[in-house]
Amino acid sequence: MRKGLLLYNPAAGRFPVRRFVRGIIKPLTDAGWSIDIAETLSGTHAVQTAHQAARENYDAVFAIGGDGTVGQVASGLVHTETALGVIPAGTVNVWALEQGQKPFSWIHPGNLRENAKRLANVEPQYVDVGDCNDQPFLLWAGIGLDAQTISKIEPRPRIFKHMAVPHFFVTTVWEATFWQGLDLRVYAEDKLVEGRILVAVATNIRHYAGGMSVISPNALLDDGEMDLWLLSGENVADTFRHFFDLVAGRHLNSEYARCIPFQNVRIESDANFSIQVDGDPMLGGHKAEIKVKHRALKVLMPENALYLLKNPQR
Repeated sequence: MRKGLLLYNPAAGRFPVRRFVRGIIKPLTDAGWSIDIAETLSGTHAVQTAHQAARENYDAVFAIGGDGTVGQVASGLVHTETALGVIPAGTVNVWALEQGQKPFSWIHPGNLRENAKRLANVEPQYVDVGDCNDQPFLLWAGIGLDAQTISKIEPRPRIFKHMAVPHFFVTTVWEATFWQGLDLRVYAEDKLVEGRILVAVATNIRHYAGGMSVISPNALLDDGEMDLWLLSGENVADTFRHFFDLVAGRHLNSEYARCIPFQNVRIESDANFSIQVDGDPMLGGHKAEIKVKHRALKVLMPENALYLLKNPQR
């Protein structure tokens, strides 16, 4: 019998998920899982609990929360044989959105069970994980305006999660009013790129900006590469231009946006900058070293999402 841990974040999302978690057990036990339940107390606790589950030879940890929770659990499972399963219950669930999963809400609480069913009998896959200054990430690592905004709004009270997109947009515009970009030096694969950059974001997935943008439409989760997007500019007008270009897909041909595929990249600036990983703020500095850990994480993915992989296991 396979052993799984339901690890849920009680602070995630617009609606408390605690009372609905036990409803996920039956579809998993019907599929042959033995299930335990644990609640996260903090981001660090989520990482530690996931790592402990791997030490105790759990077959999977099912992360119930948003993208931040997913990234934290992934951090605890890197280079182990315990798989990550994602059951979305957060404010924004870009990882789950990309894989066709339906978000939880009090109007649709059954989505938790449906998502669990879709993961109950799938073949485990292996995906790449990023590492930014020794901090693992599954989705993105961002420098500049997006990281600055996230550092201002996270952690946020649940009331603001009911208006997550307007809250993020207004905060971004406010920060952009005073943001003049960063003079960055980017060393990627022995090449140097310099410029005045509003946002530098390394992405492992296709979606960005809360799922509103398909920033890297051809990204694969297990190809050993990630994309570094450099969005140039220095004022709020440049910020608006990039936002609308990203949503419309015009960034793919914009002279103000540059994509650098990489396996290892180093980003430096004379000025201090903020960093975000998977939508959570982390300690910033003058330098960020980002590496791709090839196929370092075992995951459970819905079968209809295997097109996101270069080499799916059947």
